[in-house]
Amino acid sequence: MHFDTLTGWLKWQEGFHPLTIDLGLERVNEVFTALNPNKIKPLTIIVAGTNGKGSCVAYLEAIYIAQGYKVGAYTSPHILKYNERIKINGAQVSDEDICAAFSRIEEVRSDHSLSYFEFGTLAAIDIFWRANLDIQLLEVGLGGRLDAVNIIDADIAIISSIGIDHVNWLGATREAIGAEKAGVFRPHVPAIVGDPQPPESVLTHANQIGAKLYCLGKEFGFHKTTAAETWAWWMGNRVIEHLPAPKLKGEHQFRNAAAVILATQLMAERLPITQQALDFGLQHVELAGRFQLIRRDNRLVLLDVGHNPEAVTTLAAYLADYFPNQQIHAVFAMMKDKDIIGVLNIMKPRVKHWFFSPLTNARASVESSMREFFLQLNMTNVSFGFNNFTEAFEAAKSQTQADDVILVFGSFFLISDCLHEFEKGEITQ
Repeated sequence: MHFDTLTGWLKWQEGFHPLTIDLGLERVNEVFTALNPNKIKPLTIIVAGTNGKGSCVAYLEAIYIAQGYKVGAYTSPHILKYNERIKINGAQVSDEDICAAFSRIEEVRSDHSLSYFEFGTLAAIDIFWRANLDIQLLEVGLGGRLDAVNIIDADIAIISSIGIDHVNWLGATREAIGAEKAGVFRPHVPAIVGDPQPPESVLTHANQIGAKLYCLGKEFGFHKTTAAETWAWWMGNRVIEHLPAPKLKGEHQFRNAAAVILATQLMAERLPITQQALDFGLQHVELAGRFQLIRRDNRLVLLDVGHNPEAVTTLAAYLADYFPNQQIHAVFAMMKDKDIIGVLNIMKPRVKHWFFSPLTNARASVESSMREFFLQLNMTNVSFGFNNFTEAFEAAKSQTQADDVILVFGSFFLISDCLHEFEKGEITQ
């Protein structure tokens, strides 16, 4: 099967495989072997984790580009455009390059069925090894052990955090989820854990396979100045001082940045990094939908893709730190397989009024279900009946004062709808 446009390829891929998520490496590895028999790859850092994966990749990308290296970054999902998933030196790869990679995959796929994510992962890896990169940064899609990204042996693996999410595929406990994420570790290869309280399963697996384990607060860490304007990173007796605060906001970003700096230091014999590159990367990193602030019609709009209790706990802390006295009005949606009750409970004390925004995605929780969730929590400060994001957002805006904050959160798909509408100008200026 071949298509002339990226849209054609993606539409076909969405319906080709019987399962949206189909964890396992056998099919994708056999196609990869046919595509790249010698398993050629650049230096590789793989990032897994419940939350913080995208931030870690973004920091690494910014730092290595600042140093002058040629860098490939693969992330998911995208927010506005599929090409966001595959970037070289910060620039999205063209439709033509992605289509060419899909064609090469299709030529060797034989009778192996691949999921939408597996096609994209193979395309990114194929594009990267042909691009003469200095380093590739690969973000795990789900879990780690059976995720398609794990067909590549990492030169360094990072787990940013371990929380409860994707329980249908990874298990319902941090121990079970940690064991899945630790599957990206390799014998004798640095394994960095940025979670301050990792499950025992992560530590056990690392020790069993002989990975070089580095845990936050034990082998490495950080401390901030009183004003938190600068901070210091340490590993053993080694210290890097006077680092600028990360541009990405939230206490968790210091943990993410600390793990990233450790990765650059462990990779330094092969890819040396100056402190100037570290400083520049920390200060100039960009990541849509993570505590992203936008001003629309004299209203401050905060976008966040947080969709599980761990991420939303961080969001609540951010609101308390940066907007302690402002009224928060939430435009909200979530996928039906998420812990919606847990998320609502965390945000209930902070949100003055909720506006449910329906999503067209089949996995999204619908209005009837969402009404039940709010009812279970005795929450009546919620508005329903909107047909799309624009209607929900305009309703929220009509009830806010100039100093209030409109919070849009709960799903990548909701943030995508928001940014698409902002981009088209259908939200009044």
